[in-house]
Amino acid sequence: MAQIFHPSANTIAKASIFGAVLVASFISYLTMGYDRSPWHSGVGERKHQPVPFSHQHHVKGLGIDCRYCHTSVESSHFAGIPSTKTCMTCHSQIWTNAELLQPVRDSWSTQRPIEWQRIHNLPEFVYFNHSIHVAKGVGCYSCHGAVDSMPLMYQVGSLQMQWCLECHRAPEKFVRPRGEVYNLHYDVATDDQLKQKLVALGVPPDVAAVAKTQEAVGTALVSAYHIHKEQMTNCSLCHR
Repeated sequence: MAQIFHPSANTIAKASIFGAVLVASFISYLTMGYDRSPWHSGVGERKHQPVPFSHQHHVKGLGIDCRYCHTSVESSHFAGIPSTKTCMTCHSQIWTNAELLQPVRDSWSTQRPIEWQRIHNLPEFVYFNHSIHVAKGVGCYSCHGAVDSMPLMYQVGSLQMQWCLECHRAPEKFVRPRGEVYNLHYDVATDDQLKQKLVALGVPPDVAAVAKTQEAVGTALVSAYHIHKEQMTNCSLCHR
């Protein structure tokens, strides 16, 4: 029987298979790169807001505590966006005619909430609870960054699973005394009352005395806070 295909067809077939695999791998690489890039995750994006609220001015400049505006952060799964009433607590007395704050005054007079653009937004299939993180000593800075240096709020972490697992796999690198959760620039190395704080949280005095680094302090607090590391990467913890 006459040969149907020319011998070079074998080379072409092998090259086609190799090329297909190479193209598929390259497309997968580009897809993963895009998925983790700021263009997709939103890291660093400053969204247009009805009012250009400055955390830098309110937190660093005026010294307003996070909980004054985010009232439910310690008791609920969400931190809460401040109501117009919270804004008007101050702005009914100061900057009362500022054009910049007209949307706030309109919201107050019409009783219609300001439509803020959400910055940190997890997928619906992810369960996240602010209160449990605060209770376990995870500082605002760990997730939101140096908010007091942001004229306009933006996202500093990707909020992807890999990012979350960095903390869930090694919570000792992040947890701090509960009283320092809202301190955006807390450093264990400069905490002169660290030993007393740790003892008050249930850390044995001998352990508290030698805990001088974040990892040593965090390890002690992981035990004191009853953080079970072996359960921290259980899928059902976040995907319910």
